[in-house]
Amino acid sequence: MTRPLIGVSTYLESGARWGVWELEAALLPVGYPRLVQAAGGVAAMLPPDDPSYAAGAVARLDGLVIAGGPDVDPALYGAERSPRCGPSAPERDAWELALIRAALDSGTPLLGICRGMQLLNVALGGTLIQHLDDHVVEVGVFGRHPVKPVPGTRYAGITAEETDVPTYHHQAVDRLGAGLLASAYASDGTIEAIELPDSAWVLGVQWHPEMGEDVRVMRALTHAAS
Repeated sequence: MTRPLIGVSTYLESGARWGVWELEAALLPVGYPRLVQAAGGVAAMLPPDDPSYAAGAVARLDGLVIAGGPDVDPALYGAERSPRCGPSAPERDAWELALIRAALDSGTPLLGICRGMQLLNVALGGTLIQHLDDHVVEVGVFGRHPVKPVPGTRYAGITAEETDVPTYHHQAVDRLGAGLLASAYASDGTIEAIELPDSAWVLGVQWHPEMGEDVRVMRALTHAAS
């Protein structure tokens, strides 16, 4: 049986080292492709490109993942930059917004992870909280906290019970974008998952499933993409 081809957006870094080389690099933490593979898919990296090519790229995919990464530029949702907002990645913002819009237009199954969830919200006209307190245990260290699904949502159909998830939260969804529904929350009310409640398979999660062992969310994407 042919496994579905799942595109995953990548970081673009000014310098990465391997062997004797330190060069600009398009890269992705290995947890992403490993999670796609464990869920039955084939992972294809999608480094930043001209946004005009996004629709053509998505047309070749069975499913799309927008990965985590830097803060979304507040100008994209009409906000002033907070001093606690981190540096933006304009190439990623433009490319990934175009990928998201192409997936929404084509009905391609779409999963946003952390930044990817936030960018999905922005793509549909929503806004973001630019900094969360008390959601990072230690800089560079993933924590865990429970996430509670909203009954009757797509996410609750994937994971019905409250579940501890790998987290590294700095920003979060504030006002929901057009048509989006919050489908999971943290105990403090932070929105932990969003989705479009229609026939298209569109889900965003605030946490990092690629840093854990639970493949249910990614398996649901690959099933929708099959």
